[in-house]
Amino acid sequence: MDTLVILSPLVLGYLIPLRHRPTLQLIDRALTAIVYLILGLMGVGLGSMENLAAELGGILALTATLIGLTLAGNLAGLPLVDKRWPLSLGQEQGEVRTLAMVVESLQLAGVVLAGFLLGLLFPQSTSHIESGVNIILMGLLLLIGIQLRASGMSLRQILLNPRGLAIAAMVLGTSLLAGAITAWIWQLPTHHGLALAAGTGWYSLSGALVSAKLGPAMGSVAFLSDLCRELIAVILIPLMMRRTPASAIGYGGATAMDFTLPVIQKSGGPQTVPIAIVSGFVLSLAGPVLIPFFLSLG
Repeated sequence: MDTLVILSPLVLGYLIPLRHRPTLQLIDRALTAIVYLILGLMGVGLGSMENLAAELGGILALTATLIGLTLAGNLAGLPLVDKRWPLSLGQEQGEVRTLAMVVESLQLAGVVLAGFLLGLLFPQSTSHIESGVNIILMGLLLLIGIQLRASGMSLRQILLNPRGLAIAAMVLGTSLLAGAITAWIWQLPTHHGLALAAGTGWYSLSGALVSAKLGPAMGSVAFLSDLCRELIAVILIPLMMRRTPASAIGYGGATAMDFTLPVIQKSGGPQTVPIAIVSGFVLSLAGPVLIPFFLSLG
């Protein structure tokens, strides 16, 4: 039931065929504001936790384990896609503002840190914070559904791009395996590890969903691991594109259709764009479905 409740605004939003550009731009700005609000509240919840000092070391250790295993799994599996569907790249398109993109990601981490400090100074009831996050999350998913519909990606376009689908499947499969192994190492329920790994880079969504169900500590693990995926991808894409394009495109996860897409295009040329969009789109659809599903298992 929880899964259906969480997914209903996403489906409702996807059913709205909005094409009015000014309205879509307004939705984009609203999404940014909501993401900042949710991340700030997540930080407040983390700062308000009892026995925080005891929890913090575990949060960082769990996050580092998940990041390391996910990186190893993705980069071990994705070259297999290159062997099956080799991609001939054109000339490099130029430089991208890597530093600016890293700074943009770090700003989001700064919002969580600011909320964390606020929670330390003025502790709040975590149950009230979780209720607020749940309500705001419904609005976030509604707007995300509208954006996904407005992206114009049809089912036919997705099904006719086997390389993009294969990259998405490999990223998702190896990421979930990394999540399951992380759960085993730290003696967590397996479905919790799978939920932590299912965001594949969509940190605002994974952090909010996991925090609402498992609390701010686990929500912080989901957020930090997915944020670090984005930061690492920005660095790895130019380095790996020539040798293994699937790895360069795939490690960005769900961000391959938006945030890391300019880096992919600049490093690999225009022929990489449809592949990245399909891979990122499939993973973006998978996150809102799989995370609530795994969280509903116990």
